[in-house]
Amino acid sequence: MKFAFQLLLHFGLLVFVSCYGGYGYDPLQHVLNIQRFRRSVLNRAGNEDRSAEYSTSHVYMGLQDGLKNVDKISSLPGQPAGPDFDQYSGYVTVDPNHGRALFYYFAESPVNSSTNPLVLWLNGGPGCSSFGYGAMMELGPFRVNADNATLSRNKYAWNNVANVLFLESPAGVGFSYSNTSSDYITGDVQTAKDSYTFLVNWLERFPEYKTRDFYIMGESYAGHYVPQLAQLILQNNKITNQTVINLKGIALGNAYVDEETEMTGMFDYLWTHAIISDEIHEGIISNCNFSEGATITDACHDYQNQTIAAISNIFSYDIYSPLCSPLSNSTPSISGFDPCTANYTLAYLNTRVVQQSLHAKPLQWNSCNHPIGIHWKDRPFTVLPVIQDLMANGIRVWIYSGDTDRSVPVTTSRYSINKLQTSVKIPWYPWMYQGEVGGYVVGYENLTFVTVRGAGHFVPSYQPGRALAVFTSFLEGKLPTNH
Repeated sequence: MKFAFQLLLHFGLLVFVSCYGGYGYDPLQHVLNIQRFRRSVLNRAGNEDRSAEYSTSHVYMGLQDGLKNVDKISSLPGQPAGPDFDQYSGYVTVDPNHGRALFYYFAESPVNSSTNPLVLWLNGGPGCSSFGYGAMMELGPFRVNADNATLSRNKYAWNNVANVLFLESPAGVGFSYSNTSSDYITGDVQTAKDSYTFLVNWLERFPEYKTRDFYIMGESYAGHYVPQLAQLILQNNKITNQTVINLKGIALGNAYVDEETEMTGMFDYLWTHAIISDEIHEGIISNCNFSEGATITDACHDYQNQTIAAISNIFSYDIYSPLCSPLSNSTPSISGFDPCTANYTLAYLNTRVVQQSLHAKPLQWNSCNHPIGIHWKDRPFTVLPVIQDLMANGIRVWIYSGDTDRSVPVTTSRYSINKLQTSVKIPWYPWMYQGEVGGYVVGYENLTFVTVRGAGHFVPSYQPGRALAVFTSFLEGKLPTNH
């Protein structure tokens, strides 16, 4: 109980700092820590087959006629002149009885939009915004400038090669909302169902994309969202009167997919990157069992507390990046990414004229809704069986990892892949970008693993050129080049 109190106190102090950039705050790890304690006292969500929960024979379908034109964005405030692509945003109702609606932002390709694939992007948390992070800080067409009012063009935007759809999910995240407050206590199963309902309704609104090649991508806790939604799509594609979605592949970035490997991989990463001592690491190895159902001993709790103290206030999502804080001059990271970008985005998206241009409900937008994550209802210990099912059904599966992230580090991804027990087809090799190593790649049977050198948790933020190269290779179904 003492450990639990310390964890909750630690979380309570940090919840008020800026998400993703302030004083080492790590939303994912703090949510998982609180839920681990809760699960050790209450019932553990196991790994039983949950397909019956995800599948559904009835999906709400609303009238979508004319809504596409309503959702078209004429121009975003502060947008640079001469946009050469169409963009849309608005709401799709997923439950009219509860008044539950999910917000989306859609950026079409400047070239070949009529033939390029459709990609759905999901951020994690759980409870964090795919629009504020994915679109405005990572892979979208614009970045918010330091004046909080103008935008600059991201020349490495992923809509250069695909039509990219960003979804804020579940309700309560970003601009998404419900008129029924109980909807804000949710979990994996309901999130997958709502995302599916959103998707089939959105395709009615944009019918030209119904037969397009479709991919789902995401990072962090989207390591749950993406494979679960993909599995639900495959199940519902078998229903004769249901929309058939042309799912081709999924890609997971620095993704939380398995709790045991998340923990062992994180502590090994901290030790090998000189953040925790030999003594702490040895204490973790000797006293901690992170397998499902195992008891976490007092000694293990103590060494985890020592780990928290040793980490101190480095930025969890890029261990070599400076923090955004009043005490610093916001020196850019090694990659050139401004660590205060999240603050600029927060200010921009809370401007009334910006919300109007997005067709968004006027509200206090936040990057993450922490109560949603804290009260998350269902979270299987691992989604590796779901990923195996997708692999067996011929779905292209890529896992990529920025190698300077300590929250869901590259070691975690490698340990998770080892659990899949798939054979190597193309051995590990360096892939090249602009004449130097962009990262490393290994081709497995029905799976590809790629690292991105010098990238943190948000790979497209820190290494936008390398990230676009990986994304393009994923869409083409080709491993990144070694020359």
